[in-house]
Amino acid sequence: MARGHVALFPLPFQGHLSPALQLADALHGRGLAITILHTTFNAPDPAIHPEFGFVAVADGGMPDAKDGIGKILAMNDDMEASGCVRDALAALEPRPACLVIDTSLPAAQKAAAELGMPTVVLHTGSAAAIRLFRSYAMLHDKGYLPAQEHELDKPVKELAPIRVSDLFDPSKYPNPEMANRLLDTATEVTDNSSGVVINTFEALESPELEAIRSELAASGVGIFAIGPLHKLSTIGGASSSLLEADRSCIEWLDAQAAGSVLYVSFGSVAPVSREDFEEVAWGLANSGRPFLWVVRRGLVVGSGAEDTELPEGFERAAEGRGKVVRWAPQQEVLGHRAVGGFWTHSGWNSTLEGIYEGVPMLCRPLFGDQLANGRYVEEVWRTGALLVGKLEQCKVEQAIARFMEGEDGAAMRERAKELQVKAMEALSSAGSTQLAVDKLIDHMLSL
Repeated sequence: MARGHVALFPLPFQGHLSPALQLADALHGRGLAITILHTTFNAPDPAIHPEFGFVAVADGGMPDAKDGIGKILAMNDDMEASGCVRDALAALEPRPACLVIDTSLPAAQKAAAELGMPTVVLHTGSAAAIRLFRSYAMLHDKGYLPAQEHELDKPVKELAPIRVSDLFDPSKYPNPEMANRLLDTATEVTDNSSGVVINTFEALESPELEAIRSELAASGVGIFAIGPLHKLSTIGGASSSLLEADRSCIEWLDAQAAGSVLYVSFGSVAPVSREDFEEVAWGLANSGRPFLWVVRRGLVVGSGAEDTELPEGFERAAEGRGKVVRWAPQQEVLGHRAVGGFWTHSGWNSTLEGIYEGVPMLCRPLFGDQLANGRYVEEVWRTGALLVGKLEQCKVEQAIARFMEGEDGAAMRERAKELQVKAMEALSSAGSTQLAVDKLIDHMLSL
């Protein structure tokens, strides 16, 4: 018989859905019954997770809004107006001890509150990002925001090693009011929760976790660092992926020399300009290094859901050294002996996966928390390097050479292996992550 029942409602984007399902699996492995509430947009496949219950809720304008922020806000507005989340929660038997939600789902928190059901927040980003996003009043008060072009390299001394260029700046978005609203929502949802789960581990972000605990101590909100979730869970990356992976790349990697391949992936959501795409392509082709490049549908701005067309002559130039796939089984790729480096957009899931496998990272952050993640990789953990500024073919070639062959790259690889050991220790039977999961479950069942 299950020890208790917990419901989870993930945000329906790949970077949020995967860690939520991984958390659900970890809780189920400790004896809890699990129900997943989900939108019809990007719905998970119940057949892949027969151990969970699944309940669909209407998502209203979610698929129709033009940008990610607009989609999230439209979905919340519709769910709050329709009462669909409240109805779904009220019908669950037995009644869940709590509802685990994403910080971007205030409508779900309000629905739970109407039923007297506590909420626990899952932060799918780093502790550093949480601390940063909770500091926006201070950043405006001290004049860091709105960001001025001549101050982009200025250190934010209150949040070292962050610089002004690393900040999410709502004033630069097409609809600043919406961007500010999403920031405010994340803080309010966290403050109104009964606990906060963060996909990180103690040894990775001790000062940041200490600062968050200190800030929330007065309100009695528990902080639980239980990452890396992808290794705590038995759910592999493929089973929680919204995109189908091309496994031919594993056979290709098997034929490559150990540590020789640069793996390149810019995530599941963010697009790149056609100009940048072509500079990356020719930089890889002319680097002289073996590479595995994920070029998903819609990667280039304006290409929609179409296949991304490679530059003319690229395949001939990279023949025998490069492999291009629409999507890869990333966790398996990063753990492959042939992979010696990871060129990443610095999404938090990708960053944690790179850390766990001890792979150094060449970071090209695009937006949001990716900017802070890349800065931490370069300046705090020193397991990688930032690739900033205008992308040019020659600059890409030089960065790859330094990263994959030079003394700097060798030092990054050594530190990456040291950090890998700390990640593995956190996941050991008496490690900080395992202890935090036990405390989290006790906390949930006591609510």
